[in-house]
Amino acid sequence: MPITTVDDALAFWFSRINYEHRGMPSDPRALRLDRMRALLSRLGHPERRLRIVHIAGSKGKGSTAAMLASIVQAAGYRVGLFTSPHLTDARERVQVDGRPIPAACMVASMQRIADAVDRVTADQGSSPTFFEIATALGFLHFAQSEVDLAVIEVGLGGRFDSTNVCDPAVTAIVSISRDHTQQLGDIPAQIAFEKAGIIKPGRPVISGVREPAARAVIQRIARQRHAPLTEIDADFHFEYEPGHVTPSEWLQPKVSCFLGSSVARSMRLGLWGSHQAANAAVAFACVARLRDLGMTIPESAIRTGLAGVRWPARIELVGRHPDVILDCAHNEASIACLLETLDASFPKTRRGLVLGISRDKDLPAIVTRLRGQFDHVVFTRYAGSRRAADPQELA
Repeated sequence: MPITTVDDALAFWFSRINYEHRGMPSDPRALRLDRMRALLSRLGHPERRLRIVHIAGSKGKGSTAAMLASIVQAAGYRVGLFTSPHLTDARERVQVDGRPIPAACMVASMQRIADAVDRVTADQGSSPTFFEIATALGFLHFAQSEVDLAVIEVGLGGRFDSTNVCDPAVTAIVSISRDHTQQLGDIPAQIAFEKAGIIKPGRPVISGVREPAARAVIQRIARQRHAPLTEIDADFHFEYEPGHVTPSEWLQPKVSCFLGSSVARSMRLGLWGSHQAANAAVAFACVARLRDLGMTIPESAIRTGLAGVRWPARIELVGRHPDVILDCAHNEASIACLLETLDASFPKTRRGLVLGISRDKDLPAIVTRLRGQFDHVVFTRYAGSRRAADPQELA
C-alpha cells in the first residue's frame, strides 16, 4: 500500500498483530527472531550501524533508558531512544535528542518498511508484528539520523524480544520481579534467564538485580559468555535522599552514586522514589562503561541529565491543590514502590485512588497491596484494549 501521510503510516502500523492490546503469546518463542532479522536484512541492517546500550528488566528499564539518554545528550552527543509502550502518540517510541520521530521521516521510513514487510511475509509465510515494525522503525531512524548512541529498551523479556537482534556495546538488566509470568515464568530464576538473553559474548553487562536466585542466573550466563559483569551492591551502590512536596514548595529528591573511584554526590533527580535512585545508579554504571569505550561524559553531564530527565506517568505530579499523581505501576513490586514514595515524599492527607489495569496482571497481589492505603477507591477500565480488567473483578 502507498504510504504518503502520517495517517497512512499509522494505519499500516496498527493493522499488524499487536500483542500489547491482545496479550502476549504464552510462548515468547512465537515472536520469532528470524523474522525480525529478515526484516532488518531487507532494510540494509540499520542496527549494525549503531552504537547501542540495550536495557532489559522487569521494572525500571524505561526510566533507566530515559536517564541514560538524558545524561549522554547533556554531554553533547546525539542520542536515539527507543521505548515502549507510548502514552499519547506512537511516535514517542522513537526519539532523537528527546524529540519524537518527525512526521515526514516516519512516512518515508514506514514506506520502506511496508515494502520490506511484503517481501518478508512472502518469504517467511508470516507477517511482522506491530512491535517488530516499531523496532525496525527505531533502528532505521537512528541510523538515518546518525546518532552517536542508541539506547534501546527491551519490550518483553529479552531472549526472544525483537530488539535482541542487535549487538550492543553495553547491556543492562535493571531489576527482576514477577510480571508477564505466563511468558517469562513465575520464579525469579526463570524470569532472570529470559532477561539475561540479551547478554552478548564479551560485551559488558550492568546488573541492578538484587534477588539472590535471579542474580545467580545472571552471574552464570555472564560468565559463560565471558561478558564482564558489574553488579549493584558489589561493584556500585547508591544513597537516596527523598524529595518533598508540601503546599508551598517542591524539593527534588537526590541521589549519590559510587563506582570504584567514580563518585558523584547529592545529584538532583527528576524522578521520584528510591527505586528511581537505583535506576539512576544503573545508568551511572552504564556511563562508566561508555567512558571505557571512549565517550567523554563529564560529571556535570550526569548531574544535568539526572536533574532534567522527564519520564511521564512515573509518579508524575500532574496537578496541585489537590496533588494529582499519575503512575503506570502494574505489578506488585512497582505498586510497593509507589506506596513507599507517597509515604516518603508527599503530604499525609486523605488519598483517593483511580485504578484501571490489564486482566493478565497479578490482580490479587496488586489489589492486596493497595488495600487499606486509600480513603476512597474508584475501579475503572480503559477503552480500546481487550486486555482491560473488569472493574467488578477488581472490586
